Amino acid sequence: MKPSYIQNALLFTFSFIFAGNILAQKPQNWTDKQLMEPSVLAKTLSEQKNVPLIVSVGPGALIPNSIDAGMASTPEGLEKLKTELKKINKNQELVIYCGCCPFEHCPNVRPAIELLQQMNFTNYYLLNLSHNIKIDWINKGYPVKKL
Repeated sequence: MKPSYIQNALLFTFSFIFAGNILAQKPQNWTDKQLMEPSVLAKTLSEQKNVPLIVSVGPGALIPNSIDAGMASTPEGLEKLKTELKKINKNQELVIYCGCCPFEHCPNVRPAIELLQQMNFTNYYLLNLSHNIKIDWINKGYPVKKL
């Protein structure tokens, strides 16, 4: 018996959804040593000593001194990040953050870290906003940019 058009369409749809879920669940591409605790960055900002380059790769740059590179999950955001990274030394201390949602769902941190790896950066960290920026930064009273 030959499969019907509807059966083929359903099979294609379920295959597409399944593949999309696998791609969305990529494993983390950073190590535990590359996670920077928010308290460490907040202390560095308050002391204003050896402040790393801070780059937001998510929907907004709320942390003082951070550069808004746009969302790294978009081609435009990834290109903007690449442009910013070309301006700096590959050994400079760099902290990226998103904070839109928990890491396992975040569409922005993995592409940003992948770009850092492709560009041979050696001294980068991911700010450990494992829940989101509100819970892990704002609610703890850490500094935010004045709007």
